[in-house]
Amino acid sequence: MRPIAVALAASLCLAAPAANAQEVIRAVTSLPAPLEFTKGFLRFVDRVNAAGEGVVRIDVVGGPEVIPPTQQQTAIRRGVIDMQYGPSSYYLGEVPEANAWAGSTISAMEGREKGGFAIMEEVYADRLNAKLLAQVDGGVTFHIYLTKAPAMTDDGAVDLAGLRLRSVPIYREFFAAQGATPVSIPVPEVYTALERGAVDGAGWPLPGIQDLSWDRFLTHRIDPPFFQTDITVMMNLDRWNSLSQAAKDIIAAEAKAYEKISYDDFQRIIAETDKAVREAGMTIITMEGAAAEAYLDSAFNTPWEKLAESDSPHTEALRAIYYTR
Repeated sequence: MRPIAVALAASLCLAAPAANAQEVIRAVTSLPAPLEFTKGFLRFVDRVNAAGEGVVRIDVVGGPEVIPPTQQQTAIRRGVIDMQYGPSSYYLGEVPEANAWAGSTISAMEGREKGGFAIMEEVYADRLNAKLLAQVDGGVTFHIYLTKAPAMTDDGAVDLAGLRLRSVPIYREFFAAQGATPVSIPVPEVYTALERGAVDGAGWPLPGIQDLSWDRFLTHRIDPPFFQTDITVMMNLDRWNSLSQAAKDIIAAEAKAYEKISYDDFQRIIAETDKAVREAGMTIITMEGAAAEAYLDSAFNTPWEKLAESDSPHTEALRAIYYTR
């Protein structure tokens, strides 16, 4: 176990609440503090702490500087931390069913209503020893951003052949199918990679481009957008089971409510950010007609093909619920 994980485990033991005392949940985020996503999670924490005063409190102990994003699901499974917030794409190898969220064409609220969330609760409990609390910050789609104007094909499609694009597992195959070379770079290192010309672009949702100052280098955006964010809040299942019923009720109610609150917040943030990057001079390249449809087919086929290849028993049920395109 990493030294920081040992330290966190020790601190958890020291911080164990006495009987009938306010229960304290220690949380980490997998995304950097400046991002609107992380700020949103802190708003959720504030809501829980206000509603749970005297009963339960969430303490955020840090982000990717505390535990690397790709190790946080292991920390949850082992109980090193109590709660985690971040994209499920960091642990697709362990939870391939999370591909359904990236490939979703409906909102988190619809997914919960149609039974998709209940399926994912079972999956998270089985695969990560985790209590899935919410799929948050939904309705946020992804774009490919480039440092310069791309070549175009005769039929109006963007030609990405030979370009090096910063990628994560959720869209690695999509980028490769477009002829690009996916490059794995942690978020804090992307700015330097762009500055040095190590990559020609990146995949990223609209919110956050300016927060991270990537828009200094990423001057062109490709439309239409694809995928959806796959961000969740989860807890170690044993820690969840140890909570009082009052604490569970507060957290569960706030988590469900925050799915809608965060969705609405990000629709506003998306509109504001789109306006801001356009005014700052970003060039928007919009594919239309058959070129746009082929581009989106290539994108959305990726997560569903990956889920099918995983032999998950939930593939067909999740596709029937989440994919309406």
